[in-house]
Amino acid sequence: MEKRTYAGIPEEYSLFDPAKIVLLPVPYDGTSTWGKGADKGPEAFLEASENMEIYDLESDTEVYKKGIWLDEPLKCSDDPEKMAMQVKEKASFFYEKEKLFTMIGGEHSVSIGAIMAANEKFKDLSVLQLDAHSDLRPEYHGSEFNHACALHWASKNTNLVQVGIRSMDISEKPYINKSKIFYAENIALRNDWQQEVVDKLTENVYLTIDLDYFDPSIMPSTGTPEPGGLFWYETLDLLKRLAAQKNIIGFDIVELAPQENNPASDFLAAKLYYKILTYILEK
Repeated sequence: MEKRTYAGIPEEYSLFDPAKIVLLPVPYDGTSTWGKGADKGPEAFLEASENMEIYDLESDTEVYKKGIWLDEPLKCSDDPEKMAMQVKEKASFFYEKEKLFTMIGGEHSVSIGAIMAANEKFKDLSVLQLDAHSDLRPEYHGSEFNHACALHWASKNTNLVQVGIRSMDISEKPYINKSKIFYAENIALRNDWQQEVVDKLTENVYLTIDLDYFDPSIMPSTGTPEPGGLFWYETLDLLKRLAAQKNIIGFDIVELAPQENNPASDFLAAKLYYKILTYILEK
């Protein structure tokens, strides 16, 4: 059986050794507590990618020619801590091979292991979180590896900058760094906030994007949609500045919970991924 390639790209651009980029699908949804379906996100993302035009009009480039290795979907343990360590092991391997590590989830807990691996590999790491929820609980439902805890470890061990936040539990307040959080209500009506975000980051940045960061009018297919989110072009402005001024060492996109008869959200995730690759590698 012929191996699947990312976006159906020709085999010559999908081989591991020459590829600059690796893509790890992690179909895990073991700790979500309301809307289920994030484990179906990677497949919906890949199917949308296969139906996406891979010439980028904005940059006049085809970034896939840098080489994108699509790994097999991770066979996740049901236990969230074991799953996180599986992701960490995979990410560490790819970093040792000097690849740009990228991942499609899955719920947000899949990011914990990836951030741990990045922090071991890169000095003075920043984590940029685009998200509706702060995800800073030290534990939830008996686990430190729950989706509600996805950025707690990062808040203790990296330079965490949070953007788009508009919902949290009161138990998370002690873990908020007021100088490094950009609440949605404070930036949604501004057009000058993107550079402030970039200026708070160190040189090496791991980017994690929970798709509920976006307003549900353009991204309804998430487990916990929140009103008042951000939109497409203002987000691309942030990502362009980030890629131009910092070293994005890896990134993930999580919490796509596909809905039948609504492919727009799947396509947004696919397009977002390709845009970020383009900004990083086609400077």
